[in-house]
Amino acid sequence: MSSQRIDRKSRHEISLIRSAARINAETHVTVQNAIAPGVSTQELNDLAEAYILKSGGIPTFKGLYGFPATLCISVNDEVVHGLPNPQRILKEGDVVSIDCGTTYKGMVSDSAVTWGVGTISLELERLLKATEEGLLAGIAQMCPGNYLEDISGAIEDVCLHYGYGMVRNYGGHGVGRKPHEAPFIHNFRTGERGPRLEEGNVLAIEPMFNLGGDDVYTAEDEWTVITKDHLPSAHFEHTVVVTKGEPEILTLLP
Repeated sequence: MSSQRIDRKSRHEISLIRSAARINAETHVTVQNAIAPGVSTQELNDLAEAYILKSGGIPTFKGLYGFPATLCISVNDEVVHGLPNPQRILKEGDVVSIDCGTTYKGMVSDSAVTWGVGTISLELERLLKATEEGLLAGIAQMCPGNYLEDISGAIEDVCLHYGYGMVRNYGGHGVGRKPHEAPFIHNFRTGERGPRLEEGNVLAIEPMFNLGGDDVYTAEDEWTVITKDHLPSAHFEHTVVVTKGEPEILTLLP
């Protein structure tokens, strides 16, 4: 396992991913500004698509593996891959996960944020904060010479510290030339240290923590992943590049 290498991106490729990531981050802000009780998830999707196209990007997810929309929008107990729907109206106290991908001149960035709708409970605020903390802990391990398992372990430690459920079926991945590249990145230790990190590696790190247990299932629409106990879930993701020094988060919100 540890002898595997992760694809390295050239400076030119990273500069294009950086441009894709900037559009992606700005799209998240556009969507965040529109999130409110009474808004449909379809409206949020349409705003994002318009912004990406206006900015010279292409919505990465639209048509990817047959996915019909620009955004994956997952509400409350939906973990990932939720389908936008004009009938799905956000309510005060909901949490909504927005997962967005942007392609720019052939290079891809990917990021996700979970937002509260109006005022949310303290319990949900803590879940969101902890999941983002898990993301940042994983990213902090993205230094040359570390191993993939260092990222996974750091995320798992945060999840265990707060006592949340861990989504085990889904995780992070390489990104850049394609939306999903090797390696797959678990959000927990597997006992395999995996490939060694090198300057120029670009990874999408994405923990998903659940208020309840670990188990999830896929809905009848064959896309939406839902917690088995129907308790809320949170999802945060950044596209990050390994540099000589600190990891560079490309999808930071402006």
